[in-house]
Amino acid sequence: MVKPFNRIFGLGDNKADAEPEEVDFHPDEVVQLPVQNIEPNRYQPRSIFNEEKIKELAQTIHTHGMIQPIVVRKIEDEENKYELIAGERRWRAVQSLGWENVSAIIREMTNAETASVALIENLQREELTVIEEATAYGKLLELHGITQEALAQRLGKSQSTIANKIRLLKLPEEVQQSILNKEITERHARALIKLGDPEKQLKVLKDILENDLNVKQTEEKIAKMNEPQAEPKKKKTKLKGFNKDIRIAMNTIRQSLSMVSDTGVEVESDEQELDDCYQITIKIPKKK
Repeated sequence: MVKPFNRIFGLGDNKADAEPEEVDFHPDEVVQLPVQNIEPNRYQPRSIFNEEKIKELAQTIHTHGMIQPIVVRKIEDEENKYELIAGERRWRAVQSLGWENVSAIIREMTNAETASVALIENLQREELTVIEEATAYGKLLELHGITQEALAQRLGKSQSTIANKIRLLKLPEEVQQSILNKEITERHARALIKLGDPEKQLKVLKDILENDLNVKQTEEKIAKMNEPQAEPKKKKTKLKGFNKDIRIAMNTIRQSLSMVSDTGVEVESDEQELDDCYQITIKIPKKK
């Protein structure tokens, strides 16, 4: 029988997966395993665990016992060693209580299955930060070699949601850490993406943190930074002692240059007053 999770991600379709090796335990049997023989899931997307909530969970387990066992798999080539598949918060809570054994279900799973179960289990919770969520999406895409659109369909999300989350992983490490630490919001981070330049992103991040900028203020600041900078106008040389005829000649030349510029040709000109003449230097590029 193919697990529901496998149907979603197309696992267990080949013969190798359809005929698992014989095992000495029932797949749904709850057993007692030594807590110290269990290792955390190497594919765990969650990087931050709320210690206060772990303590609350530990108190609940101490009072009511383990209502739901953790799920593990055997580690190859290591006797009596197991890797967590699901239930790391419960495992951490039991550790804090100093229990020697923990209730567990042992499953046979491949690396891809183990990773996907861990990722999906955490995606179904709301405590994940947006960076942890984005990392989980990225790993699922890598594990199963599917498109963002296909992943969105299988998780019941929009393709734009997946794309927007993953785009955050392109931000500098300092920005991602600020999101993890909840110093800035996802909307702050999405506004920073519009800058493109990591140095500018870090500069604005510093401004957000130091001046407690809200999202609107951040967006306005970034929009201003992205405005095209007008080239400073060259200061025209003020020529003294013009007589009427020379003034007409100079104005005629300037008007002609302006007409040429209007055609799209980038004309550069420079006016200088020398001891014996007025000098106008004109540069016209060979290619338009």
